[in-house]
Amino acid sequence: MTGTAPAPFSADTYRARMERAARAATDVGLAGLLVAPGPDLVWLTGYAPPAVTERLTLLVLAAGRTPTLVVPALEAPDAAKAAGAPALTLRDWTDGVDPYAATADLLGAGGRFGISDNAWALHLLALQQAVPGTSYAALTTALPMLRAVKDAAELDLMAAAGAAADATFEEIRKVPFSGRRESEVAADLADLLRRFGHDQVDFTIVASGPNGANPHHEAADRVIRHGDMVVLDFGGLRDGYGSDTSRTVHVGEPSDEERRVHDLVREAQEAGFRAVRPGVACQEVDRAARAVISDAGYGEYFIHRTGHGIGVTTHEPPYMIEGEELPLVPGMCFSVEPGVYLPGRFGVRIEDIVTVTEDGGRRLNDTTREMVVVD
Repeated sequence: MTGTAPAPFSADTYRARMERAARAATDVGLAGLLVAPGPDLVWLTGYAPPAVTERLTLLVLAAGRTPTLVVPALEAPDAAKAAGAPALTLRDWTDGVDPYAATADLLGAGGRFGISDNAWALHLLALQQAVPGTSYAALTTALPMLRAVKDAAELDLMAAAGAAADATFEEIRKVPFSGRRESEVAADLADLLRRFGHDQVDFTIVASGPNGANPHHEAADRVIRHGDMVVLDFGGLRDGYGSDTSRTVHVGEPSDEERRVHDLVREAQEAGFRAVRPGVACQEVDRAARAVISDAGYGEYFIHRTGHGIGVTTHEPPYMIEGEELPLVPGMCFSVEPGVYLPGRFGVRIEDIVTVTEDGGRRLNDTTREMVVVD
């Protein structure tokens, strides 16, 4: 995420987000929020530091107080250019100065703070020492809904990213597969994502034949052969918002078993999508998709959750998994991606990004979910 240009929202939008986040922290009994570089900072301020650094950068939010971004002096000019900068106060510090002492007064008398999941332990431990009365909770545990519900402008950006991923699939199905390495097709996917507007490519999984049984297989030097099933899973960020889609194609005509398994996964994906509606617990989406696969006798080969949230990152809360009782809310965006993985043989996964509407769900991916035969 670091270094990616965020979507061009106004300072007022970022101000409203920071105010909402501070109120939400108060509502759950937190003294405030400490936001480190990463997706939360980008979403709240529009600022993405230029590189990973050990120097402390921290947004401090608390209800009734002006948001303050603590930054190294050498990075302050860039921070001041961020779209959300007019809505906050910058406090810079120079090398040789203790940044934690310079931050301590922003934490008041202490208390329990939410802190970004990706904050460095180095910084957290130093803040505890600077303000002994503090304790911390992971931000996504304390406020799992902070970025989960997208507004209309965010949904437009999500839809555009989904359309770009769809255009990528429509083009990749035209390229030769047989006789080429997985890594070559993966490079084609990355080029197409960029052609259709992605400024960041996060993953291009091309898993052929037996490699398809590994859900997170990284494209390698295996030569794709006639008769292979090939799992394609690809996505990234377009204008600061994520795409993520999976389709499974076949090189030449599939066998009856391969077609049957593909149809089963398609039916499970449809069942998961049909379970989406406001008020339903996230786990019900997982249950609906998993039941189709389990009832067909393939339950042990569906080895991951049904879905994950997506927004300014390609994986974020909420998660469609057993035990997650968080209710679906209009504006949530997440994947629905059941799969069947037969070790040593092949795998099938079909994935769409779905957003919750007032009366159900809407897919942000519209390419065919039927079996596609490629050359």
